[in-house]
Formats: sequence, C-alpha cells, structure tokens
Amino acid sequence: MTELKQFTRKEVAETDRKFTRIIIHDKVYDVTQFLNEHPGGEEVLLDHKGVDASEDFDDVGHSADAHELMKKYMVGEIIDAEKKHSQPKKGWVAGQEKHEEAPKSSFTMYAVVGIIAALLFALWYM
Repeated sequence: MTELKQFTRKEVAETDRKFTRIIIHDKVYDVTQFLNEHPGGEEVLLDHKGVDASEDFDDVGHSADAHELMKKYMVGEIIDAEKKHSQPKKGWVAGQEKHEEAPKSSFTMYAVVGIIAALLFALWYM
C-alpha cells in the first residue's frame, strides 16, 4: 500500500491558480481536471477551493458513482495533527470512499405504523 501525500490545511488553502484542491473528510482532492465536468458547475468546486467541504459534500447527497469517481482525484490526506476526524453522513464509510446504503429497519417502521393504525382504529370505533 502506498503512502498518501501529507498536507497541512494551510498548504491546501494556499494552492495556486494551477490547482483546485478541496478537503473532504480529511482527504485532499485535486479537482482541477474535473471543474468542467462537475454536474453542479465549476463554481461549486471553486467556492470550496482550499477549504474543508465535508459538510456541504455530505449535504448534497452524492451518488455511488460520484463516490467512486472521487478516488481518481484524491492526491493525499491531512496530517494527523490537523485531522478533524469528522464522521461522514449517510452514504459514506469513513476512510474507504465507498458508498453503502444505510441499514433499513423496515420491520420496525411497519410495526410502528401498524400499532398507530390499530390505535386510531380502536379510538375511532369506541
């Protein structure tokens, strides 16, 4: 396994015009070559140039394909002393850049709905 290049947050923030680097969950991505391809437009990436975009990235709800594509643009990670260790929201497995569905508890949901329906039925006919 190859070591990832280590970046400080200051180094990522000071990227010059040649590079558009962003931080997502302590990983550093150079998205310069992806600017014209980004479905949300290049402005979204440029607005996050040099900063931690983890929360905004998670809030958008990227597809499994997007998560897979990210691997192509990962150039390193934040040094250990500066990592935020933020946990990815639903859809992420931290450190693996792998999209996984959240476990579904459909039985619990149906049980709760069933109980509520039974109570409403009983109250209606009392």
